[in-house]
Amino acid sequence: MKPIYLDYAATTPVDARVAEKMQQCLTSTGTFGNPASGHCFGLSAKTAVENARAQVAELISAAHDEIIFTSGATESNNLALKGAAQLYQRKGKHIITTKTEHKSVLDCCAELEKAGFQVTYLATANNGLIDMEQFKNALRPDTILVSVMQVNNETGVIQDIAAIALVTAARDILLHVDAAQSAGKIPIDVKKHPIDLLSLCAHKVYGPKGIGALYVRKKPRVKVAAQIHGGGQEQGMRSGTLATHQIVGMGEAFYLAKQQMEHDSESIRRLRDQFLEKITRTKKVLVNGDLQYTVPHIVNLQFENHLADQLLKKLSFIAASTASACQGKGVEPSYVLRAMGLSEFAAKCSVRFSFGRFTTEEDIEQAAKEISSIF
Repeated sequence: MKPIYLDYAATTPVDARVAEKMQQCLTSTGTFGNPASGHCFGLSAKTAVENARAQVAELISAAHDEIIFTSGATESNNLALKGAAQLYQRKGKHIITTKTEHKSVLDCCAELEKAGFQVTYLATANNGLIDMEQFKNALRPDTILVSVMQVNNETGVIQDIAAIALVTAARDILLHVDAAQSAGKIPIDVKKHPIDLLSLCAHKVYGPKGIGALYVRKKPRVKVAAQIHGGGQEQGMRSGTLATHQIVGMGEAFYLAKQQMEHDSESIRRLRDQFLEKITRTKKVLVNGDLQYTVPHIVNLQFENHLADQLLKKLSFIAASTASACQGKGVEPSYVLRAMGLSEFAAKCSVRFSFGRFTTEEDIEQAAKEISSIF
């Protein structure tokens, strides 16, 4: 049976148009030079990099020089949290985040705690949203940084970043947003909303793995301490020879995302609803969270009294996940679902399905048919 890919939240295939642009930067007949070199080969590569920087910036309504290229969202999160904490610790050493953040944020916070910072981990309601009053009550005079994921990678829950940003801006507290799962899925406007730092990656948006970016606000100016030292590339915030082909790939992927965002979202919402209509006919399947507050690309389903890992073994031709690919051991229940109030057993009975640009109606029909046949 033909394998069906329903794990787009883990990674997306590279769009053929992106791959074509990348290929043009690899060989001796293309733009292969080092962007830091002063000769014509280097200048050509630098032009390609700066064009890609502008494409990434445009998707989030940022200025091109507010985009710092990294190796991915994990590095961007590390640079944002550790870099900001180190530079602003004279103002205070208190950080606020949520219990449902990506591991790269939670583990950064754990490391900062070892360095003497205090971290408040906000719980969420059963729908995955944080309570704004609880958030406001957690703020302290020494709070210097708030880090909240815009779209959760396991449930698709959308946090109200606009409301959070108003609160942090009013108190002169830095706001970092992990937008790895939201970029290209929902509109992001850093000019409209006072976000100070925002993490991005390419491989969730039909671009290559191994490349990402951190938005760092210029007005009012925000700074982060470099975590990688060397040649002083990327305004001294991230040293290392720029990977032209990957950067160009990210730029093209973000350009296409801006052009296709509305079309992709509508198409994927229709496919998700079609999938759910067939799957949830039985009372043995429940949606974790509230679809009213989620992106259409991700749905987390609880299969009553059916352990997810065993279920997926029976459906070996369907690619889906029991938790984030970055969580680690697959036998552990999702900490995100546990933070939303699910029991350990209920979390172990839950599967994340995620859809994308190349998901077809045939994929949905076949997957729903095979899953339904088990119950």
